[in-house]
Amino acid sequence: MRTRLTLAAALLLAFSLHAAELTVDEILAKNTAARGGAGKLAAVKSMRLTGKLSVAGMEGPFTMIKKRPQMFKVEFTIGGMTGAQAYDGTSGWMMMPFMGQKEPGPMPGDMLAAMKEQSDFDGPFIDYAKKGNKVELLGQADVAGSPAYKLRLTTKDGQEATVYLDAATFLETRIEARRQMQGQEVETETTFGNYREVEGLLFPFSVESKAKGAPGGQTFTFEKAEINPALEDAAFRMPVKAQ
Repeated sequence: MRTRLTLAAALLLAFSLHAAELTVDEILAKNTAARGGAGKLAAVKSMRLTGKLSVAGMEGPFTMIKKRPQMFKVEFTIGGMTGAQAYDGTSGWMMMPFMGQKEPGPMPGDMLAAMKEQSDFDGPFIDYAKKGNKVELLGQADVAGSPAYKLRLTTKDGQEATVYLDAATFLETRIEARRQMQGQEVETETTFGNYREVEGLLFPFSVESKAKGAPGGQTFTFEKAEINPALEDAAFRMPVKAQ
């Protein structure tokens, strides 16, 4: 055990010395390159991701679609009920029959802030300064036994998150954030894994989100990723209730 701890300490020290040599912009440039490069990322105008959602011991299919400049929607079926959350570039809406909301309606402000973040097509790091975001290097940390760069992200809207980039791959491994959910502040933890290449781009095919330190949560397991499918803007808008 002592040998293992000593080795871990040595690796962390070596990483600390290396981390001091890289600036925030250099780290983020490596992150962009690891994902596939700025050119290939910019060529993606839309995406469709499909797979399985696991939550509260239940599992069902989901479809997630994104389109430039800032449209996002996820639709899922759990326990025979279909829910949806979306941002159409201007406003957010949701339908959550599991919570008693059987008809589409406006998304509350605390959830809307998180949805707007997810709708950032390229993510918060690319052109972060132009977007009004701020990124700070906090040093290094151990994430599941691997050294990682620890970054503090502050968005233009004032939302803060701690993002961990693997020191070897420069890909996201974990994001920690405090978010308002139903009027209460919750510390969330999102873990990314099983990265796979799709048309020259790397995507995490496993995304787990939960309250930090708590069991359960929800896990998206991707089975298929489509690049530049034909998506109409209307697919992201809130359905009009039939009269």
